[in-house]
Amino acid sequence: MTKNMGTTDKMIRLGVAIIIALLFFLDKISGTTAIVLGAIAVIFALTSLVSFCPLYTLIGVNSCEVKK
Repeated sequence: MTKNMGTTDKMIRLGVAIIIALLFFLDKISGTTAIVLGAIAVIFALTSLVSFCPLYTLIGVNSCEVKK
């Protein structure tokens, strides 16, 4: 599994996941919205931790920094 996510991309995804978690724990979101956003947060967190996004592979995106 080749890494296809850069540092900035990973930080943005983790930030979004944290914000969604905070909204849930502060009771700002609930019900179906909380479930959908929670699933997105989990996916964002997991893809950030492994530095690989399967969707990026399908559409040909690579946000890793180019090494010279």
